[in-house]
Amino acid sequence: MDACLSTLFRCLSLLVLSTLLLVGCNRMDLAYRNLDVLVPWSLSDYLSMNRQQKGWLDERLKAHLAWHCRTQLPGYLTWLGDIRQMVAHNEVTDAQLRLRTEQAKQAIAEVADQIMPSATQLLRGMDDEQVSDMREAFAEDIREREAKYVKTPLARQIEQRQQRMEKRLTPWLGELNPQQRLRVAQWSQALGEQNRQWIANRAHWQAQFTAAMEQRRSEAFEPRLEQLLKQRESLWTPEYRMAYQRTEQEARSLLVDLMAQSSEQQRQHLQGRLAKVQQDFSKLKCLQS
Repeated sequence: MDACLSTLFRCLSLLVLSTLLLVGCNRMDLAYRNLDVLVPWSLSDYLSMNRQQKGWLDERLKAHLAWHCRTQLPGYLTWLGDIRQMVAHNEVTDAQLRLRTEQAKQAIAEVADQIMPSATQLLRGMDDEQVSDMREAFAEDIREREAKYVKTPLARQIEQRQQRMEKRLTPWLGELNPQQRLRVAQWSQALGEQNRQWIANRAHWQAQFTAAMEQRRSEAFEPRLEQLLKQRESLWTPEYRMAYQRTEQEARSLLVDLMAQSSEQQRQHLQGRLAKVQQDFSKLKCLQS
């Protein structure tokens, strides 16, 4: 995600991300139960909220989480069941992954619609000093990411990308076999200079968000904010748009190949992990009530 408020989108839509098979979170149930604690900390990376703003946000988050669990989570459990069936019937294909991705994007869009009024109200209330602090935090964010992901030799970037992916995959598939590790290495190599394009696009978005915040008292602010937070793709740089399409295709291709190369033991392990996630969420108190 490319924004302070989009962190909230990402957290609230945690269950529906189409890359669920690649996420290294072992305790999603715990994360979900504590989103009202985690989200303000994420926001504070960019926004220096005062006590009144934090209190208001806490109450809004509780309301959003109650809505999310009541109206969205049952559909996510069905989605997880569909993923399990896809794996069980050996139907991890490009077409199936495209379908699951579109379902995930639609679910995320519904969450964005729900929290948009809260995002608008919170950001309208920021004073000039807070906006200045946000601008500095954005700049520091880009400097840190460039240092970590761009200013290292490309060969090292590719190696680190491979390592991160293997770390994400292992909890879901177990130890990768040599053929799978080779495939991950090929995937990482194929993405090339993706880090540079991703961070350049991030900086581009942050500049536009900062410009919008300078107009937060005007009538044009809300539609502009909606575009920034809900229609981010419309504001991507041309270079990143092409890179993202390639990245999405490479990710699907990677998953298809890894499952084709998987052992029966790995598939059983994956089924067990998916079943555990589904079971954990089905036991959430907000669903039981």
